[in-house]
Amino acid sequence: MSFVQPSLKGRALRLLSGREHSRAELMQKLQRFEEEPGSLAQALDELQAKGFINEQRVIESVLYRRAAKLGTARIKQELQGKGLEPQAVSAALAGLQASEHERARAVWQKKFGTAAVDGADAARQMRFLAARGFNAEVIRRVVAGRQDDGTGC
Repeated sequence: MSFVQPSLKGRALRLLSGREHSRAELMQKLQRFEEEPGSLAQALDELQAKGFINEQRVIESVLYRRAAKLGTARIKQELQGKGLEPQAVSAALAGLQASEHERARAVWQKKFGTAAVDGADAARQMRFLAARGFNAEVIRRVVAGRQDDGTGC
């Protein structure tokens, strides 16, 4: 019983069937399987031409999966790590800035639910939100229990 190794295009399609990947991610993951120089780039060009690789879908996928749990800074870091165009990342994050306070408040409410009882507890809550990439001013307002003043911070 002989098993034929899947082609680069087949491996890429298998990865894409699980979730959206950027071209840079696919290059990184499939580079070790490239036997002829340039064959991976050619396979990815074909997949991109057919619409299987789409940068905008990658951005939308990350925003859909992560925006409810993470702050703008952490999402930006994740998108940049995928090798996406900086202009596309900036455009996608512009809409998240407006909802930063509401998202931070929802994450805080789910984890803690009640105001901090002392300074150590407040510091722990602030570290929790900071680790998730929320803006420092937003974190201070959420932990202090202040509502958003409409500035969009």
